[in-house]
Amino acid sequence: MNSEFKAAFLEELEEQLLLMDNDILKLEQEGESETVVQSLFRIAHTIKGSSAVMGYEEIMRLTHAMENLLERVRNKTLPVTLELIEVLFRTMDGLKHARDQIVLGVPSPVDLPSLIRELNDYSAAPVAAVRSARSQESLPDMRLKVNEAREQGFQVYWIHVQISPDCLIKGARVYLISSRLSEWGEVLLSNPDVEEIDELSSGILEVVYLYSGIQGKSELEASLRDLTDVVRVKVDTYGEQESEEEEQASSPSEQPAPPPASAADKNKNQSVRVNVERLEQLMNLVGELVIDQTRIAQVKRMQKRHLTAESVDELEQVSDHLSRIIGDLQECVMKARMFPIDQLFSRFPRMVRDLARNLGKEVKLVMDGKDTDLDRTLIEEITDPLVHLVRNSLDHGIETPEKRERAGKERKGTLRLRAAHEDNQVIIYVEDDGAGIDPAKMKKAALEKKIITAEEAEQLTEQEAIRLIFRPGFSTAARISDISGRGVGMDIVKSHIEKLNGLIDIETELGKGTRFKIKLPLTLAIIVGLLVKLGKETFIIPMSNIAEIVRVAPEDIQRIKGQPVILLRNQVIPVAWIHERFQIARAEDSKRQIPLVIVGSAEKRLALAVDELLGNQEVVIKSLGSYIGRVPGIAGGTILGNGKVAFILDISGVIQMAGTQEPVL
Repeated sequence: MNSEFKAAFLEELEEQLLLMDNDILKLEQEGESETVVQSLFRIAHTIKGSSAVMGYEEIMRLTHAMENLLERVRNKTLPVTLELIEVLFRTMDGLKHARDQIVLGVPSPVDLPSLIRELNDYSAAPVAAVRSARSQESLPDMRLKVNEAREQGFQVYWIHVQISPDCLIKGARVYLISSRLSEWGEVLLSNPDVEEIDELSSGILEVVYLYSGIQGKSELEASLRDLTDVVRVKVDTYGEQESEEEEQASSPSEQPAPPPASAADKNKNQSVRVNVERLEQLMNLVGELVIDQTRIAQVKRMQKRHLTAESVDELEQVSDHLSRIIGDLQECVMKARMFPIDQLFSRFPRMVRDLARNLGKEVKLVMDGKDTDLDRTLIEEITDPLVHLVRNSLDHGIETPEKRERAGKERKGTLRLRAAHEDNQVIIYVEDDGAGIDPAKMKKAALEKKIITAEEAEQLTEQEAIRLIFRPGFSTAARISDISGRGVGMDIVKSHIEKLNGLIDIETELGKGTRFKIKLPLTLAIIVGLLVKLGKETFIIPMSNIAEIVRVAPEDIQRIKGQPVILLRNQVIPVAWIHERFQIARAEDSKRQIPLVIVGSAEKRLALAVDELLGNQEVVIKSLGSYIGRVPGIAGGTILGNGKVAFILDISGVIQMAGTQEPVL
């Protein structure tokens, strides 16, 4: 099989499954919505067609069965019930497992043939029987009885019996027919019940039975036709009607066509799929252009001393024009890498629904800013941290309905996901209106786990106590659950976000709720950095990590417990030289002022002493490659205008290094 076609199929399948997930949730919330059912039908038809082309027969058969089920919902012959919603969710989960089987090559934990039979059996049930089953909540029991009857060797049939309009006592006649069937076998379900029959009704009365016995279809039909006032009998094997329709539908002339797309659908999301590797290659080429443009600008500055004013002006015009072209090209490529964060947010409605039900909580999920664009790589990298934050809010943040009522709140809690652009960054909020975080409880838990000492606990402010949640091994959970609260996780969330050059902050109010705020760069490919000198080497500090730049006299640097620090606006900030870590000789302290770059990662601040400040520059991040591997404190490298390589500092790594080094001055 062509790997390119397979990749395209899997990408389309992933998109369709996300749409299906959201539509089933809408169907559960809105009930019998024609628009949603139409959309689900179109998705099932799309997956069926593409899987048939690719030769994935079980996926094709499963979506075909789903299509038939939705067709009956669309035609109002099957109602939307909770049982139907669960069947649709199981179908979607089966499709996900089938996708994983294709990708990973591992056996699916779901028996797809059984799932197909379940869909066929469900959609084969007459509408009257299903409506009755909905009111009695008997569908699960009915299927259990059907399976038990089949295991014991009995046949299971749907029996349609029509009573003559001339029958004077229809209820009594139905009672006699039901009694006769009970003598021959077992009536698993009947609709309508005898008590529901209007004796004075005119016209033909049809009664539907679900029956198990040892008779054949012909024998049953003949026996029932002989009964008084019976004008018509039809017997179908349980599930057979659906199989016959599926067989007819397999003919090309009988294939159901998907509903016609509206003009809005045709003009919406017009896009071309581009392989990520090709985008990466294009980005690398743009990066080379940026480097060359920087070199031309440097040559321009150097040649001003030797060339005529006319030639310098010409070079300047060429350089400026090239800068504009490269800037536009860079922006276009960046936008090509951008995707709406809705692709990430759309994974959460189903997860929130299932977790809330498991935890016995009522939760409303609100998602804002779904059209906010973010680099595709970042979308993939931030998924796991967001999943953990959402799970944490559901498990520890939002209370049970009973607790919320006692606290004077609405029974249903609100979990909000929000994204927005701010200062060339993406801000993601995860907030709930739950119980909030108790600083005293945080201190107590940290003391019990010996994460902090009693002396440290006394000195902690409320905000510092709340941020204990990010310490490794910290948990306030009274019990361990499979949702969260295993004592690990929030520290991993924080470190993962910081590796993406991002920051995470937390705001909480006891009894009101908690908000996590995540700041991320728009992309990991190109950054604006500050060029600094350490000895004779040039390093780059990402501007997103720089709080401010100051110059201080050597005597302004003091010591606390052997650690050099400065006092800046009543805040004590540690000072660090990292020359030794990179085996770089420090410059002579001949200058009266020492440049300090105040860098930050989350709540931590560090004054990084450098030898010289060179200015800001936009740089393209290059990986160090597998040969060198990961170097502590280094995020990557770039090529400067003079053709030399400069390393980009990983500020979270630098702060960790500074915390382990011997204080020097």
